[in-house]
Amino acid sequence: MNAFIKFNKGVMKTPIPVRLWLMLLVVVNLVIPLFFLNRLEAQVVAVTFMISVTLMMVLTGLAGFTRLLGLGHVLWLPLLYFLWTRLGQHPADDFFGVWVRVLMALNAVSLVMDAVDVIRYVAGDRAEMVEGL
Repeated sequence: MNAFIKFNKGVMKTPIPVRLWLMLLVVVNLVIPLFFLNRLEAQVVAVTFMISVTLMMVLTGLAGFTRLLGLGHVLWLPLLYFLWTRLGQHPADDFFGVWVRVLMALNAVSLVMDAVDVIRYVAGDRAEMVEGL
């Protein structure tokens, strides 16, 4: 429970642009899939997102609100591959197809940022990312 509280406090103390980015990721990975729960892709995205959030809580408990949290999105790598293999089934001219493509682009950008964070953590940048936790 402590890790859950610390993680959420950390998120709320990040700069506004970071919070907006995180909200965008929540919308595309959790909210929009709720409208498509009859589709396998949406189910996989929502479950993967919930597992990723749980993993980030565990990482917060182990290492604090540090750059190691970037590992929390590691499951997005196989998720992106899964979605990529199914792109041909979803035309880019309907809302579902657009959502899948936007989700893939945003998650790919997030994975690049996460990789940078994890590399910085491994290189010794292990401080909390926000003060006062």
